[in-house]
Amino acid sequence: MIVGMVRVTKAARPSRGSQTETARRLVALFGGRYSRELGIDLDAGGPGVDQWFCAATLFGTRISAPIAVRTYRVLADAGVRTVQDAGERRWDDLVALLDEGGYVRYDFRTATRLQQLAVDVRVRCRGTVSSLATFTDAHALEAALDAFPGWGPTTVRIFLRELRDVWRGAQPPVDERALRGARHLKLPVPQGGTGQVEALHDVAKRAQLDVRDLETALVRLALVHRDMPTCIGGARCLKLVAGTRAAGRS
Repeated sequence: MIVGMVRVTKAARPSRGSQTETARRLVALFGGRYSRELGIDLDAGGPGVDQWFCAATLFGTRISAPIAVRTYRVLADAGVRTVQDAGERRWDDLVALLDEGGYVRYDFRTATRLQQLAVDVRVRCRGTVSSLATFTDAHALEAALDAFPGWGPTTVRIFLRELRDVWRGAQPPVDERALRGARHLKLPVPQGGTGQVEALHDVAKRAQLDVRDLETALVRLALVHRDMPTCIGGARCLKLVAGTRAAGRS
């Protein structure tokens, strides 16, 4: 006589509708592109790219994203929206503006770097970073950016992440932190091998989101969710349920 029967099954995978809603909620709570937050239009090219180049220089340092955002806004309000603008200002004026934005720890070094970048952009890029859009090979574009004073893999990744699908050569791999966030939220993005960019595009398309907003929001989540190992994740992620906004590095 069978008294009872327990059926053991694997945890159900979230439905596509659930994944879509999770992606939308993530971007709504945490925010997407930093360029968009700063009012910089990269899709139009031209001046926006030069402005983002300057902002990405600030984001690429080991400093919190809110300080980088605030500092760029202080610079922009003072008329320093690009490194070309920085090249026309006195060094001590730049230091004062950086300090006002909270960029105190790296003020001297960054003021010098912004002025060095102004020279490099004038010499190497004919005065505008937009000229680098002619690089159609991803590795060549990354190498060209990595050669700028003070730039490195982190700054290059931040800069190109927000130019994905705008410049043909802007094809950075999905940020490792975004992959951690996707895994935690149970979004169908493979954690290894190929197809990560395509999968992220697919999730964004179904959620009617810009893929750059989704990737950046996933990075923001990974930066602040220190309870991730003990959190159930998915649509029931503690950070999503609590509506906690991210404030970590970019």
